[in-house]
Amino acid sequence: MTRVGPRYRVEFRRKREGKTDYRRRLRLLRSKKPRFVVRISLRHISVQAIQFTPTGDVTKASAHTKDLEKLGFKNGTSNLPAAYLVGLLCGYRSVKSGIGAAVFDIGEHGSTPRGKIFAVLKGAIDSGLEIPHDVKVLPSEDTISGSSISSYAIKLKEKDEKEYRSKFSVYLSLGLNPENISDHFNSIKREIISQFGE
Repeated sequence: MTRVGPRYRVEFRRKREGKTDYRRRLRLLRSKKPRFVVRISLRHISVQAIQFTPTGDVTKASAHTKDLEKLGFKNGTSNLPAAYLVGLLCGYRSVKSGIGAAVFDIGEHGSTPRGKIFAVLKGAIDSGLEIPHDVKVLPSEDTISGSSISSYAIKLKEKDEKEYRSKFSVYLSLGLNPENISDHFNSIKREIISQFGE
């Protein structure tokens, strides 16, 4: 039944669409720190450092997984290594824009410990940005770098070449040997640090 009457107040459009939780947003704004905003789609991850002002939000720094492709990143753009690297990149850009501390804003996205959201967080923290967090939710270095995938690929290639080519067909089509995922990740990480780090 539709609610009507002089006392009925229409909710904000973004709340009706399920895009913004205004109570959570108010709690974040009360910290008086910039928000480190993470948004994940099926194919990409975007990160922004946003400062609140009375006239509206101001984006101080941003990074997108398409930026990683420009640096030579050949891996997928919506996985843990990409999430870490885009967090690292935005973290460095945030620090250079004068932001030293922020609060983590994941919006309406569900949070899974050691998932992509927290890989972004780890990247931001490694860049020198101070964000309150619990270390238990951060993914391990092996998971982020893809070394566990590399180890599995090496074993599978020795055991069954056909199965290896079938399972890692996407990596091979991108010109990236799955055994070298960890090395490739570390080379892109070094490139980000050399270009955007201290």
